[in-house]
Formats: sequence, structure tokens, C-alpha cells
Amino acid sequence: MNTGVKTAAFAAALAAAFGAAYGIGAGVGPVGSPVEVEHANHAQAPAPTGADAGHGGHEEAAAQAPAAGGLQVSEGGYALSLDTPRIEGGRGELRFSVKDAEGRKVTSYKTEHGKELHFIVASRDLTVYRHLHPVRAADGTWSTPVDLLAAGGYKAFADFTPAGEGAKGVTLGADLAVPGAYAPNPLPAAANTADVDGYQVALAGTLDPGRAGELKLTVTKDGKPVTNLEPYLGAYGHLVALRDGDLAYLHVHPNEGGPGPDVSFTATAPSTGAYRLFLDFQHEGKVRTAAFTVNAGTGQAAAGPAATPAPAPESGAPESGEAHAH
Repeated sequence: MNTGVKTAAFAAALAAAFGAAYGIGAGVGPVGSPVEVEHANHAQAPAPTGADAGHGGHEEAAAQAPAAGGLQVSEGGYALSLDTPRIEGGRGELRFSVKDAEGRKVTSYKTEHGKELHFIVASRDLTVYRHLHPVRAADGTWSTPVDLLAAGGYKAFADFTPAGEGAKGVTLGADLAVPGAYAPNPLPAAANTADVDGYQVALAGTLDPGRAGELKLTVTKDGKPVTNLEPYLGAYGHLVALRDGDLAYLHVHPNEGGPGPDVSFTATAPSTGAYRLFLDFQHEGKVRTAAFTVNAGTGQAAAGPAATPAPAPESGAPESGEAHAH
């Protein structure tokens, strides 16, 4: 996709990822137990101003929304193949490819939000999250350094659109493991604020299954609104949501607006249940992630007393700038 922050482009991206944009609310929460996040600096081109198209017909679009993404390793004639399904010691190089129906490695993709392919790794208990930027070799093999020191089960997601006229976006998911003693963490509790690296993010809105709603995230620092957010992957905010239990995947981008302090999303939940929301935003040359737990289908607004957030661990940059990890 192009790097403009135009609402029409976002609406198309949302439809490809989940059939609607993202409206979260219900119970919204910070990291009850800290989410493990990492970032490397990633320069972004400035986003154009004057986005003009609005979101219309959300209810109708919601009724036609496709099934949740990332639940299958093979879909639409494409398959995600992990060359390294186990990461010994939690640190090393992760290699994978996307194969077509004939088993050939795909080497041609459409560029969306500045990348040919977006690659997410999350722990099954949703307390570890990585947004990686792998490098593709000429033969179609992708590779990226990865740091997953917590033992246990993970899921890797490849979000892409193959090249070719009329090609549709695909999100595939495959299991990944880090051997070792594993004690899963409980899902962090819901609340409506999160602290990360000295920033505070407040979340308001509602998330209703089968019905679109709006989510608004407000970024402040030291009690003051942040009004100069920087574009990250062509937008002032980048959002991934994973459903608790099966890790169904939703990848969305903001409505018109910016550069802060508010970043707005609109979308439809695919079902009732708990979701883990990861918001990436860039400020002063660094990407940070605010994590929330959201309960869809409660009919409640994201308001009221917020749980006291636990401090986020200090971020560290991986050695390779292409391995921008969350």
C-alpha cells in the first residue's frame, strides 16, 4: 500500500485484513504483566496531509466481513513454510518462505505500508510481541534475527498481498516454539490506560461483534499531549489485535487525522471474547508499543478507573535495522 494517511486507503487495507476497520472499547487495559517489546529505529517518509475520505456503511461492511485471519497455515493457494519452526535458546535467525499452490517460493509481492510483507510473532499467552521486518532473498526465502528468550509456544503471522492484478491480501499463521520450561502468564487485566517508556496512552471506544465502532487512542507524555507523532509505516499509528485463545489476527491502520495526540481507528470485532491490542507509534525517532486487553461484546465503553499499569521493560534495538522488532 502507499504510505499516505488517506482514509480511503486505510479503509481498503482494513477490508483486506478483516473486512472492516477497528473499533475497540469494551474493557480496555494496559499491560497487567509487562509485554516484552523491542524496537529498532526505522526512518519513515513523512505522511501527506489533507486526508479526505470518510468511513461509510460500516454496519453493512461488518455484516459481510470475512473470517478472522491468521488461523490457517495455508489459504487462497498460498502456504507459510517455516524453515526454523524451533528457536533454540530463543535467539537466532528465523527463516521462512511463502509458497504458491505448486510449491514454488513466491518472489513477487505488492508493497503495502512500505513493506512487501509484514511479519508478526506473538507468544501464545500474548505477553511477548514482535513486529519483524525480514529481508527477502532472490529465491523467495525470508530471514530475520529474532529474540524470544521466554520459552514456550508462539505463533508467526505473514501478512501480504501477492503481485498481480486483482490479488487479495492474505494473512497466514504457523506455530513456532522456543524449547524450555514454560509457565504461561495470565492474560493481563482490562483497563483504559497504558504506560510505555514514559508515555501514557488512553484508549476509548467500543468493540461490538458484527457492528463497527470507533476506537480513539490519545498519546501524552508528562501530562502533555503529544502533537508531533511521526509516521511509522506510512501512518501515525499501527495496530495489530490478536484474539485470546486462537490468536485470530487483525491488522489495521488509522482514520484520517494526526499527527497526534489522537489516533483513531474504526472496525468490527469478528466475535465476542478477549483481544490483545498492540499499538505502535513513533516519536522522536523511536517506535514504542502500548498494549491493551479488550473485551468485545460487553456493551461497555472504555471509560472508568484505569488499572495501575506495570512499568514496561526498557526497549533495546536488535543489531540489524531490518529486524525492527516489537
